[in-house]
Amino acid sequence: MTMTRDDLPELIFDTFGRLRQSGFNLGVDELLAGLALVSDAASPLAPLSEETPDIEGLKQALVLIWCSSQSDRVQFDPLWQKGLEEMATSSSSVRFEDDDSEPAPAAPVEPLPSSVPRQDPPQSVTQKEESAAIDTAAQPVRAPFTLTESAQSVDLQGYLPVSRRSMSYGWRYLRRTVAEGPADILDVAATVQRSAQQGFYLEPVMRRRGYNRAQLVLFIDQNGSMMPLHSLTREVVDTALYESGLPAEQVTVCYFQNVPADYVYTDAFMTKPLDLATVLATCDANTSVLVVSDCGASRGYRRLERIRATTRFLRQLRQRTQLCAWLNPVPVERWPGSSAEIVANLVRMFQMDDDGLSNAIDVIRGLQPQVL
Repeated sequence: MTMTRDDLPELIFDTFGRLRQSGFNLGVDELLAGLALVSDAASPLAPLSEETPDIEGLKQALVLIWCSSQSDRVQFDPLWQKGLEEMATSSSSVRFEDDDSEPAPAAPVEPLPSSVPRQDPPQSVTQKEESAAIDTAAQPVRAPFTLTESAQSVDLQGYLPVSRRSMSYGWRYLRRTVAEGPADILDVAATVQRSAQQGFYLEPVMRRRGYNRAQLVLFIDQNGSMMPLHSLTREVVDTALYESGLPAEQVTVCYFQNVPADYVYTDAFMTKPLDLATVLATCDANTSVLVVSDCGASRGYRRLERIRATTRFLRQLRQRTQLCAWLNPVPVERWPGSSAEIVANLVRMFQMDDDGLSNAIDVIRGLQPQVL
């Protein structure tokens, strides 16, 4: 098939229209980019002669511009081939009409009478002109996507029974102030009271600085039925470590599965074991201990082995400290019939919500009784 460079824009228009009818997401920008391949002097097709344009190179360039997936490439090939065939048929018909053979002598045309009004001959529109008129019609414009600033912030976090802010505020109430160091702080109230008792001012009353020496040990149930709650337990650990106001060395995090057995783990992936006896040896009467576990309430299991092992762990813990509480992420309505119903009679167990977290922190602070 012989095709000149002048035929390439028409081929691009025809292929562009067919692709849009087939569902391709093309707009004016893609059409102009395709036409630039044959009109731009910087195009790789521009140096080619008009007699032998690189049709295959043009096809590959259009594929890169207009096809965004393998399925688009599969649809592009037959539509491109169909356009080439129609261009070939149209070119052959034009060459047949422009033959150099001598035309037959036309019959003489008699002039019309002056009384009859002259009518213009009907204009015949060829198929090629009609196709060109359709192709050069206005194409739909695809508006570019622009980012706009929104005045309202969108919360993409999932639902949690306790927000991260509530956890941060709750941990800040866990304080055990101990006066240490030299007395270098002026106690105004004590100074005024002493001066009033003596009747005259003699010297100021100084006091030592107070430091928060609260020790916190977290036992976090990991994997198993607690796997859907990892995001919640992760927030509990992060806020306790970084937003509680306690130094990192005063917070110990231990992970276990179902029941704290003879050893626990110091990482969330449970790859670094540590003897439970070693952890309990660091606890004293002023150490606050919080256990976070569903205690079988997620699946509604009541297993005697788990209850016995949990009772043994709580007995060992009570020998070291009485400041211990239990947070259960499962609502209290689902505790009956599970191991949580029995364990709740051995330790102060609270539902994981704003009130439950606040009450649990009060227990491990010593402001509420540790047993029912």
